[in-house]
Amino acid sequence: MKKTIMITLLGVATLTKAQKVKEADVPLAVKEAITKQYKGVKVEKWEKETDNFEAEFDYNKQETSVLISPNGKILETEIEINVGALPTAAIDYINKNMPGKKIKEAAKITNDQGIVSFEAEVGEADYIFDYDGTFLKKEVEAKDDDKD
Repeated sequence: MKKTIMITLLGVATLTKAQKVKEADVPLAVKEAITKQYKGVKVEKWEKETDNFEAEFDYNKQETSVLISPNGKILETEIEINVGALPTAAIDYINKNMPGKKIKEAAKITNDQGIVSFEAEVGEADYIFDYDGTFLKKEVEAKDDDKD
């Protein structure tokens, strides 16, 4: 099972690009999915990633982003965590392979099947680890992406 997950994750493009979109351009099913799952939140930023939509907002005092299909299915939830909450193996990997570099931010990612992974932002890249802290892939945002 781990190999299947790893192959799937590695098959995803390592260069990500998101485009900001106006709330008016977000399908109703997508907005309703957020309203249903996260009552009372105000989405601060909408982005389009390939065919899906990403909503960014604060929920329970944590930065949260949710990836949603155009038909309203929640595909992935990402919640910011303290760097110290990363699996020890992930922190060890970064310290060994990027000496002197610091982890800027960390997040816990849960996909629609309940599989948890972790993200560590180092420099201009995000390093993705499985639940146990095994390195899976590196993602780099496109330079022309608007990042707040």
